[in-house]
Amino acid sequence: MASFSIVVPKDQGSQRVDKFLASNETVINQMGIANRSHLKTVIQSILINNNDGKFSSKVKSGDVIVVDWEEVVPNDIIPEDIPLNIIYEDQDVTLVNKVQGMVTHPAAGNWTGTLVNALLFHWGQNSLDVKLYRPGIVHRLDKDTSGLIITARNLLAQEWLQNQFKNRRVKKEYIAIVCGRPPAVSGNIKTQIIRDPKNRKRFKAVTNTESGKFAHSIYRCIACYGGFSLMRIKLKTGRTHQIRVHMKYIGCPILGDPIYGNKSTLFPKATLMLHARLLEIRLPNQQEFSSFKAPVPIRFKKVLKVLHGKYEKCVLK
Repeated sequence: MASFSIVVPKDQGSQRVDKFLASNETVINQMGIANRSHLKTVIQSILINNNDGKFSSKVKSGDVIVVDWEEVVPNDIIPEDIPLNIIYEDQDVTLVNKVQGMVTHPAAGNWTGTLVNALLFHWGQNSLDVKLYRPGIVHRLDKDTSGLIITARNLLAQEWLQNQFKNRRVKKEYIAIVCGRPPAVSGNIKTQIIRDPKNRKRFKAVTNTESGKFAHSIYRCIACYGGFSLMRIKLKTGRTHQIRVHMKYIGCPILGDPIYGNKSTLFPKATLMLHARLLEIRLPNQQEFSSFKAPVPIRFKKVLKVLHGKYEKCVLK
């Protein structure tokens, strides 16, 4: 997801946000949009003076508009023979245990080596519905987050899965190794998430405001080892960097997080210790939920082995 901000000029106030954006040359060039309809397919969120905005919102001169948008994926993506760890597959879906370091889909700076490049090769051009938008992708994992991601092999399956995510019918559970100990053995984290005004690449959790987007995470501490904790986290919403932001919010940044964490002297080479472990979803045209699990990654096992040998296990009560 990309982001940019723009200030409404003096002579362009008193019009709808979508009309302003679709007629602004800077926006057109940066997003590569053709018209207002195209604009609405790529924009994910709008903030006007740090408050949530809509396409129908009226802007005035001097307003600062911040837009999060999905970069346009080219229609000539090259299939690449990249090994995939496939957990489940049928005629409608492919469920992958994504490795850490793999980007979900092509975007600026990552046009090759992505999950989409690998899927196109695996599926073969004849088995892919060419009408798919952002081929097969209905949800994402950060580049450095490993684990389960489900993809659609045809347009009907994509619409079905998107509806499951939109209506929050999907159960997603992650495991994480964090620095510090949580305030309680379990808890609900409910905040708004906004972009950090000091760093546009970061987000922050805030309360007592209607700015940003509501985010809800549920955590449970499995065990503590010295100054580290093994956590299980369930998502009730799906915001960008949500788990990483919420863990930092409760004083437990994820080990190896280059954006929200600090360097660990015990694990100086640690990469992001966040893994999508469980996914429960209704597959296309199925009445019952299907449950899938991804094994614990080797990087987790290596860190836990060190922690087991160095510290006594502590279970919070």
